[in-house]
Amino acid sequence: MTTEVKRLIQVRTDKGARFKRDGYGKKRQLSDSWRKPRGQHNKQREQKKAKGALPKPGFGSPVAVRGMHPSGFFEVLVTSLKDLEGLDPKTQAVRLGATVGTRKRTIIQEQAVSAGFKVLNARVVKVTKAKPVKKDTGKEKAEKKAPAKKTAVKPKAEKTEEKAEKKAPAKKTAVKPKAEKTEEKAEKKAPAKKTAVKPKAEKTEEKAEKKAPAKKAASKPKAEKAVEAKPKAKTTKSGVKKNE
Repeated sequence: MTTEVKRLIQVRTDKGARFKRDGYGKKRQLSDSWRKPRGQHNKQREQKKAKGALPKPGFGSPVAVRGMHPSGFFEVLVTSLKDLEGLDPKTQAVRLGATVGTRKRTIIQEQAVSAGFKVLNARVVKVTKAKPVKKDTGKEKAEKKAPAKKTAVKPKAEKTEEKAEKKAPAKKTAVKPKAEKTEEKAEKKAPAKKTAVKPKAEKTEEKAEKKAPAKKAASKPKAEKAVEAKPKAKTTKSGVKKNE
């Protein structure tokens, strides 16, 4: 890049006015990208102070460096190897497209660098070497896994059988003492109930015997008294009986 080009680029940066649309700081949905104000009472259109400058002659950059990249090259978008044909590496720089994949990107980037072009968005691609795949790895894994499964099944079956044998007699021995205890409790409770019933019946019979003669003895004197209480009727001269 010559000294004259550097000077012109510096002039462009010093002049560089940043034109922003009116109201971009008032509403969130408005970006600062330039839009010409067209309102009848718009303050920016009327060029009021502190409302922002309008694009007009005098703000433009020098023609020699207009559209030039700050590095001093005119950039060209490249998406394939064919786009590199007919370009001048002294005045033009290469920018790789974003839609290019990593595999093609490495090829285009290497071709551009070897041709002497400046790549503006060059990337360092790490090449990972693929590990060599052995043909017998699948068979060896299958052979190792097959005996491992068989040996793992046998001790589990033996353990389950031993546990079942230990648990089975334990349940039987646990049932017998419970049955014997329940029988002993039933035998103890049964005679207690019978002995308790007999004295109650005897007491009720004795009470009934005592009460029965008492009622009869009491009824006899009442009848006798009733007979004695009746007054003897006397006969008067007229022949009418009167009670005394």
